[in-house]
Amino acid sequence: MKRSVLTIIAVAFAISTYAQRFGYVDSNYILESIPEYQQKQNELDEISVQWQQEIEAMYAEIDRMYKDYQAEQILLTDDMKRKREEQIIEKEKEAKEKQKQRFGYQGDLFQKRQQFTKPIQDKVYAAIKELADARGYAVIFDKAGSLTMLYTSAKYDLSEDVLDELGYSVKTEEK
Repeated sequence: MKRSVLTIIAVAFAISTYAQRFGYVDSNYILESIPEYQQKQNELDEISVQWQQEIEAMYAEIDRMYKDYQAEQILLTDDMKRKREEQIIEKEKEAKEKQKQRFGYQGDLFQKRQQFTKPIQDKVYAAIKELADARGYAVIFDKAGSLTMLYTSAKYDLSEDVLDELGYSVKTEEK
């Protein structure tokens, strides 16, 4: 009896020493705490606004062309009407293509975002990996990702440690 109790205690102790460690980070918080990332985000916002204005100007031109066409329609021959309609349709196609090129899937904005932010994100993920390896974490979750975390204890939040690893010390009361 005494031997089996000791065996159970020894097994329980052995299992607890092999227990996997888990932690989590908030990658949005980390990235927002890095000034270079904020600078790149601001540059992306400026580029996006500029491109949006460019597209809006194209649509304003289309609107002007259509209003001119409607006003002059009575005076135009059938051939002239057809040419004007084709011009308006062609301008609409150009505007839609430009919008797709700038803001569509794998568009210019997506490419710029990758170009600007990927190096910073790579540094963050390298710091997370280094931290996990150094402290023996088996799994580190990202609180900002699609993973739903119903409850998290702040003592397992490694976000500040990752920022320290990257050379940023942003100690705040509440995230």
